[in-house]
Amino acid sequence: MLRLLRALAALDVLAETGPGRFGLAPVGALLRSDQAGSMYPLARMLTDPTMAHAWHNLDFSLRTGDPAFDEAFGIDFFGYLSSRPELSQMYNSAMSHGTRGVARVLAGAYDFGRFRTVVDVGGGNGTSLAEILTAHPGPRGVVYDTPSGAAVTEQTLHAAGLAARCRVETGDFFTEVPRNGDLYLLKSVIHGWDDEHAAMILRNCAASAAEHGRILLVEHLLPDTVPAGGSPTTYLSDLNLLVNGQGQERTRDDFAGLCARAGLRIADIGPLPSTGFHWIEICPD
Repeated sequence: MLRLLRALAALDVLAETGPGRFGLAPVGALLRSDQAGSMYPLARMLTDPTMAHAWHNLDFSLRTGDPAFDEAFGIDFFGYLSSRPELSQMYNSAMSHGTRGVARVLAGAYDFGRFRTVVDVGGGNGTSLAEILTAHPGPRGVVYDTPSGAAVTEQTLHAAGLAARCRVETGDFFTEVPRNGDLYLLKSVIHGWDDEHAAMILRNCAASAAEHGRILLVEHLLPDTVPAGGSPTTYLSDLNLLVNGQGQERTRDDFAGLCARAGLRIADIGPLPSTGFHWIEICPD
């Protein structure tokens, strides 16, 4: 045990306060479930045996470009989640914790007040939209997700005092999305899909939008070349999407090409400081 504790101290997860005595370092404190900004749900999800198992087949993904998860389990990741409620709940919790901090920055960095209705496509438990509507009292909202993804959304909205301004709808965004929205928000949705499926989602949003409607992506934006000394987080996320999903992280040119495929264009892009994310506003071409 001492050898493990020392290794964790060397990784700045723990701090050795005296010979053989250890306490949590700031990084380690984020693994507590009761800590503000806790990364506990995300850490549990990423280290779950199901997620880790697909990495054993990394060579399959590198050789074929296909998800190792599908090869290992005979089903895609989201199909696997839908039949395992406990794992699905863990995934939803991890996504919610990863979203809250980004949503707070987004709410202050982008002018949502100019829209009447914001539709959060793939919005999960409503964390993003709750932050946005709290900061901007004018718009009304719709959270749209699968029945399992939106299982606790109404609780989130009620706790935020937004039940009267926001409703929940369920369905399949490959088939349709709620109609007549002025802004369709997709936070960390498009990166989960290949170009064909991602373009389908964008086309459905554009077809359902009100006149002069917009689409807003919140995604990591890869630089054109790997910067020296930069954070590896987005590149590791890209590998995880290769292994466990069918998506990818994208450069600005990649997003521009994806939009063109859907008959759309990028109107503007802005950073979300201290989050690693950018917002990307899309409009009809």
